[in-house]
Amino acid sequence: MTRPIKLLFISFLTLFCAACTGAGRTDGPVVLAAASMQEALEEISATWAAQGHSPPLMSFAGSSTLARQLQQGAPADLFISADAAWMDELAAGRLLRDGSRSDLAGNTLVLIAPREADVRVELDDSGSVLAALGDSRLAIADPDAVPAGRYGRSAMMSLDLWDHLRDRLAVAENVRAALAMVERGSATLGVVYATDATASDKVQVVARFNPADHPPIRYPVAVLAASSHTDADAFRAFLDSDAARRILRQHGFTAVQ
Repeated sequence: MTRPIKLLFISFLTLFCAACTGAGRTDGPVVLAAASMQEALEEISATWAAQGHSPPLMSFAGSSTLARQLQQGAPADLFISADAAWMDELAAGRLLRDGSRSDLAGNTLVLIAPREADVRVELDDSGSVLAALGDSRLAIADPDAVPAGRYGRSAMMSLDLWDHLRDRLAVAENVRAALAMVERGSATLGVVYATDATASDKVQVVARFNPADHPPIRYPVAVLAASSHTDADAFRAFLDSDAARRILRQHGFTAVQ
């Protein structure tokens, strides 16, 4: 087990034990969710709690990290991934409750730069992208494991950009870490979801990837087979409610096609 995964696993165990023993008590279900959904899910959780329910305990990270934690036995009730591949892997391991999986939302992919930067980019012109990049690097979530990085790699391959940029990457552990690189100016450009750009006042969108240039971005949700929480199915159903979907739209997520 790598150190970052081990530390996250320990934090999950700590939170779970606190919920069980009453220290820092929460009666809500434990939800592990893709980092890009943080603001939207926090608002959905607040709406759920305002209806008299105990708020869920939520942990956000890259879908790959969370899925690996679940494979290693991390205690949780629901999982929300940023792509189907990691959910498929959990399904293959019989870690999902039958009939509980569906696609919650969609997203789009954008190229960002620091808000104050004077950047002009044409994605179909590699010279334009390289000129904008200058001596810096392109921030992107790990394209070998993290959904945002996989989508980004697919889009750049479709645009014949990948061979020009693959040695110029600043690889991040998740999409929010890639966003942070651009926010603090350690990377001139970054590939993130449109919702991540909306959530930040420190970046600007300089180009939008055509959805036809990468696999559809979908966020599947499912209840974990090992969950015994009495509110797990109820919160799962609430995520499909009109109220929850309205919040997702307000944060820039799209309907699943």
